[in-house]
Amino acid sequence: MARPNPLPEPVTTITCSASPSSIDPAPQIGLANIAQIAISSRRYTARPCRGRGRSTSGGSPDRGSAGNKRRKLRVGRVDSSLGERDDTMVTIHARSIDRPARRAMPRARSAAEAWSILRDEAASCRACDLWRPATQTVFGEGPLKADVIFVGEQPGDQEDIAGRPFVGPAGAMLDKALIEAGIERERTYVTNAVKHFKFAPRGKRRLHQKPNAGEIKACRWWLAQEIGTIRPKLAVALGATALQSLAGKATSITKLRGAVIPQGVRDVDPPTDLFVTVHPSYLLRLPDREARAREYQRFLEDLRKIAAHIGT
Repeated sequence: MARPNPLPEPVTTITCSASPSSIDPAPQIGLANIAQIAISSRRYTARPCRGRGRSTSGGSPDRGSAGNKRRKLRVGRVDSSLGERDDTMVTIHARSIDRPARRAMPRARSAAEAWSILRDEAASCRACDLWRPATQTVFGEGPLKADVIFVGEQPGDQEDIAGRPFVGPAGAMLDKALIEAGIERERTYVTNAVKHFKFAPRGKRRLHQKPNAGEIKACRWWLAQEIGTIRPKLAVALGATALQSLAGKATSITKLRGAVIPQGVRDVDPPTDLFVTVHPSYLLRLPDREARAREYQRFLEDLRKIAAHIGT
């Protein structure tokens, strides 16, 4: 079948790692009525969300069962020029559906450029309402050739102000444990499952609130792109929220903690091994000093297993 003709202006251009698979590309990238993008060779199709039935080409709504008819999504060419890591980047051209078209994003020529584009786009993410009270988006940071990516729940109060992940007390605890476990900080990338701080104001204080399932899902696309760009040997879920985001469903930490799960993160390309442990903030919340010391040693044991897996 012949490749479809380019889409007429105006268009929104998004650069992302192939393939998002089952992750929902959320409204912030202008594909609000597309639930899945299936990438196969140079043919691309899209599946609209149920019940919406709105056309990407600006025509009349699709007919059929709940507007769930398959249709072609016109896309640009594949650019495989990510340098040493040889990642595959895809430039997707699609009409903006729920908001005016934004400035077209250039195709990335390197992993560093791809990451920079993602970070800049995430800064204006409106996929959920957490951006409203938060100070800013807190994207991940670290070397783009990191062997391991640590995924926390969300930025805390200090991270929200600084715009950097893991700079508060939990981050200090993680840094201390990494040193003791023999993992060089320069080999790790840190980020969060949710990129905005969710809190409840209490006077001058901002008290942490756990993200809900919808907020976690809204940020899954960004996390998948980070992993797809970095391509680490291992993704580490720090706590239940991170595990839910990486695994795609709510799962018990107790059942999975302490063992490497081969290709446990399946919604990225290529699938990435998964390791599950507790969030450092859990250790800080323990009121009993003896219990805190005991759980810290368990946390260290987990980190030493991670060190063995990535080959420190």
